[in-house]
Parts: sequence; structure tokens; C-alpha cells
Amino acid sequence: MTDAPATGLLHHVELWVPDLRRAVASWQWLLEQLGYTLHQNWADGRSWRLGETYLVIEQSPALTAAHHDRRRPGLNHLAFHAGTRERVDALVAQAPAYGWTLLFQDRHPHAGGEEHYAAYLEDSDGFEVELVAVS
Repeated sequence: MTDAPATGLLHHVELWVPDLRRAVASWQWLLEQLGYTLHQNWADGRSWRLGETYLVIEQSPALTAAHHDRRRPGLNHLAFHAGTRERVDALVAQAPAYGWTLLFQDRHPHAGGEEHYAAYLEDSDGFEVELVAVS
């Protein structure tokens, strides 16, 4: 018998994407770089797990738009602990090869403030992630 996860711990996040193949190319690379492992794989989706939490990418037939807009009500971005500053920099350097674009280039890596070292990336479907370095 295992202990139940802590109350309030995030269970999972599900992102609906317009093109599963394109999304998997971006998200699989990023999530596996962050320590996630493939959890589920089905015709319309994938999920990756880290500890008790998993992230789902799904191409649902119920989609009502072809692009996510992080500036509209709803999800703005997902923020991940990404290790050292050097690790964040390495991920930023590799990200374009996997469909990610660096946001706020003029303020990188301090777009979140002088005391906050992070990279803000956007995939080709408009989803943003923040990769936060250890202080």
C-alpha cells in the first residue's frame, strides 16, 4: 500500500493542441529534458509523468480554435523548475530546433525581474513555458 499524494499537489495538466505531431515534437523534447518520462501514448495524445504529476498533450476533435492565445482569459503559461542558470541557457540554445521561440529577448534572462533568472519560450501553437533557474 502506498501513501496518497499530498492534498493540493497538482495531479495533471491537459493541453489541447491543433496538431499532435507538431506538439509532440516540441513538448516531448522539453519535458524529457526536464526529467519527465512518457506515461501514456494513444492515437490522439501523449502524456509524460514526473513524480505524481503528469502533463497531457491531446488533439481533441472538440477544439474550437486552431491556435492558443496566452493573452486571452485562461492559461497564460506553465512554469517549470529547470535547474541551474547554465541548464536554462542550454535549453534556450536547443529550443529553436524543437519549435520553441524565445520571448522577451530584449530582457532575457531577467524578463521576470532582476532577481529572477528564467527563459520564456513559446511553441508554434502559442503555448508559453517559463524555465526558472535555481536562485
